[in-house]
Amino acid sequence: MRLDKYLAETAQCTRSEAKVLLSKGRVQVNGAVCKKGDTQLKESDTVAVDGKALNYQQFVYLMLNKPEGVVSASTDKRDTTVVDLVGDAYPRRQLFPAGRLDKTSTGFVLLTDDGTFAHEILAPKRHVSKTYTVVLDTPLTEEMRTGFAAGVTLADGTALSPAEVTALSADGLTVRVVLRQGVYHQIKRMFGVYGAGVNGLHRDAIGGLALDAALAPGQWRELSAEEVSKITI
Repeated sequence: MRLDKYLAETAQCTRSEAKVLLSKGRVQVNGAVCKKGDTQLKESDTVAVDGKALNYQQFVYLMLNKPEGVVSASTDKRDTTVVDLVGDAYPRRQLFPAGRLDKTSTGFVLLTDDGTFAHEILAPKRHVSKTYTVVLDTPLTEEMRTGFAAGVTLADGTALSPAEVTALSADGLTVRVVLRQGVYHQIKRMFGVYGAGVNGLHRDAIGGLALDAALAPGQWRELSAEEVSKITI
């Protein structure tokens, strides 16, 4: 890869800005100042700007704690989107949410620019689980538990895959739901079959990766390679 391209992708700058860094002698390759943007880098080369090492990332993966009122989209003419919350931290990246949460729902949204990975975790055949805390307006019943386990048939005739639901509170109003497929307004529609309404919905985990409890609503952070691998478990 050319040095100027590497700089643009890792330092999140334009090619023109990369040329300025090079011309001012602020770029080092293997510890030596390099001013030539067409320098071809080897995999073993190290690149730094002002002495700070850069790490090449082909793709980026972000964990975001979605607040209520924010939409799961890259752009929207009316509402704030999950990508808006990242601001200009990745100006050269085309980020998008891998999966969606309703506007009124909260919790873990995965943002990435890796389309192949997003398709992989959303594909029905992969059965990547998503775990939610749900607040109901009526207590969980045994009929709901057995119905979810067998696979709910929605009011429109859509037959869903088996899901798990367990009570988290003594009154049965707060429950945990684990899904392995994605259907529009799925949880609300599933409980609606039993005459129960959903007053709150929070996504706690995707696959084997739980939302970082240190992230306040609206906050986000990058995922490590190890964390990304947990998503597909």
